[in-house]
Order: sequence, then structure tokens, then C-alpha cells
Amino acid sequence: MSDTRSDIRGEHSAKHTGQDRAHAPGVVGVPVDLEAGLAPYAARSAQSRGRRFAEPPPAARSEFQRDRDRIVHSTAFRRLEYKTQVFVNHEGDLFRTRLTHSLEVAQIARSVARNLRVNEDLVEAISLAHDLGHTPFGHAGQDALNECMREHGGFEHNLQSLAVVDELEEHYGAFDGLNLCFETREGILKHCSREHARQLGELGERFLLGRQPSLEAQIANIADEIAYNNHDVDDGLRSGLLTIEQLAEVELWQMHYEAARAEYPQIEGRRLVHEIVRRIINTLIVDLIDETSRNLAKLAPQSLDDVRAAPPIVAHSEGVAAQAAVLKRFLYRNLYRHYRVMRMANKAQRIVKGLFEAFSDDPRLLPPAYQTHDEASQPRQIAHYIAGMTDRYALKEYRRLFVVSDEV
Repeated sequence: MSDTRSDIRGEHSAKHTGQDRAHAPGVVGVPVDLEAGLAPYAARSAQSRGRRFAEPPPAARSEFQRDRDRIVHSTAFRRLEYKTQVFVNHEGDLFRTRLTHSLEVAQIARSVARNLRVNEDLVEAISLAHDLGHTPFGHAGQDALNECMREHGGFEHNLQSLAVVDELEEHYGAFDGLNLCFETREGILKHCSREHARQLGELGERFLLGRQPSLEAQIANIADEIAYNNHDVDDGLRSGLLTIEQLAEVELWQMHYEAARAEYPQIEGRRLVHEIVRRIINTLIVDLIDETSRNLAKLAPQSLDDVRAAPPIVAHSEGVAAQAAVLKRFLYRNLYRHYRVMRMANKAQRIVKGLFEAFSDDPRLLPPAYQTHDEASQPRQIAHYIAGMTDRYALKEYRRLFVVSDEV
């Protein structure tokens, strides 16, 4: 995954100047700035560090819009429909999946970006792509695959998302992957070990130098937390693993519970839960916008480079951050460590480890595309195959390998 194509990126960046190649409706040849009105510290596609492979600029959209569109049309994005958050996909049709989660992250992130006058299209692209490399069975699957890959460089789902968009998608004749802009790829790589950062060239520099990504990437990061904390509350209540009485110990929940009941005394059940969750999300978004606006006023960045050199800018206020942390700890204790969730997580880890061991013992069991004559690279190919599975496909593969039946 090393960035060895700096000559190509430089060639592209040199060509990619001026306004985006878009035109006003009905007026042929009249260029319009699709990113007009952005703040000076926002990311602009006309100033992008470019793509790994040079391409002609798009005719009717910005470069970041092109990234978003490629992500939405990717195979990995469609698979998110059948990848779990907390509850394994087959346990119910109403629980969140990685796909619905990604859509919720994008909606929250775009709301914040618009208020801060930064690039909505880049924020959306990052949000929609951030989980493309996630394993089946949520964090249980990720932990199991990381353990299996311990002697082979480990497994990090953010790095896997980058591998998906850089290498694994097969949609274009000219290159592997989706050939996304540097800024989109940067935002996808939310976390990265220093060891792996050294292998990523320009993309890994910020982890080594202590610099920040764009505001758009920072927004997508926190929007991710807002989305999963609140929809995990909703799904936990829907499943019966959490109760409203338990949540009374969480200040952020109880404050909005009392406000909702005061305004609507007769409200009960799912309507009450939705009303409370809606209010919590709104509180977190408004606070994020307000605190980030204060940070921007104090630091006064005049360019994206100023943002990269500053401390993290996108943040909650101290009080709301503390309230959100209490909610997060509550979910860890009462939902993620609930015995029913732990049972499913245990089964999920057994499935992932069983698949990895079977394919490692005999790579001929793998589809031909994942077989390699290079023994050193075979474990990574196995990890690519397993990480790309949906929950139900992983279960099916496990049955094919270990359960005697007529199915082949």
C-alpha cells in the first residue's frame, strides 16, 4: 500500500488547477465553481494533492463528488448492507448494519460541514467509505482477524478500508481500486500504527509528524461516534438488552427523557425512545458546531495547511464531551458486554478463526483469485477474503467447510 506513485500524483496535481470543469445548466462552456462559498480553511478539489493515477478532470462534478460516486457504486459499499454493527445481521431486520450506519454518519457529518462552511462532498465521501474494510461480525470479527494476522502484520480495519479503495475494488480498466483523491484516502485512514504509517509514504506522514487531517476528516471522525453511540442505544432498547430504567444513570439520556416527557406527557414506547435519541443527536451536533466555531475563531486558520499544523479543531465542549463519555462507558458495560452479545461475539470469533486456519492449512480451499504462489503474502490474501465477507456469507462458508451436507 505504499505511495510510490508520487511522479504520477505530481503530474496530476500540476494539471489540476483553476476551477472544476463544470458548467452552468444550459450554458455550454461557462465554468462554475462547484465549491464557491467555502471557508478559506476548507478542502477544495481544485487544490487536491491528486490521485495515485492521473485522470482527466470530471465534466459536471467536482473531484470529491466523483470520489463519493465511486464509493457508492463500489462492491464493498453494497456489502455493508449485510455486515453487522452490534447485532449479527440475521438477528433482525430493524437493527443497524454497517450500511445504515454509514448513511447516518454521512447525514450528521454533512450537517456539521455545511454550518462550518467546509466541503460537504469530501465529508460525505469519507463518511460513506470509512467502514468499507470492516470484517463481518463487527468488532468481534476484527479482533479475531487481527489475532490471526498477528505474525503477519496484524489487521486494522482502517488500513483495510484503504486497501479496498486502493487495490481490491475491480471496476476500472486503467487501475486497481477506486483511485480516490488523497484527501478522501486521508480521511478514511482514521487510525494507523506508526509501523504501518512508515509504509504509506505521504499518506502516513501525519501520524509520524503529529499533524492533523483536514477539518472534513475530523468532522467525519466525530460524526461516526455520534452515530454509533446513539443508534446502539436505540438498538439496545429495541433488542431488550437495555432498559429505559438503566439509562436513567446517564445524564445525557435522563436530561432529554425528562424534557420529552414534560413536553409530551402521554408519550411512551418506541415514540418516546425516538424522541429522546433525536434530541440527544441534535444536542451533540449543535454543541460540536458551536465549540468548533469557537476553536476556529481562536486559531484563525487561513488555509488547509494551517488546519494540519494546528491541534485538533473539531471537538465538543468540555461538558458535553464528558456527558458523551458517560454514555459510551454505559454502553460498554451494559450492551457490548451483555452476556447475549458476548455469546454471539464468541461464536463470531470462532467462525473467523476457523476460516482463517482452514484456508491457511490448505490455500487450495480459497477461490482462485485469493490463491498465491508467494507463501509470505498468502495470509494477507486470506485476510482480504475474510474481511470482504458479509455476516451471512461467513456463516455459509463456515458451514461449507465444517458441516457435512449436500451443499458445496
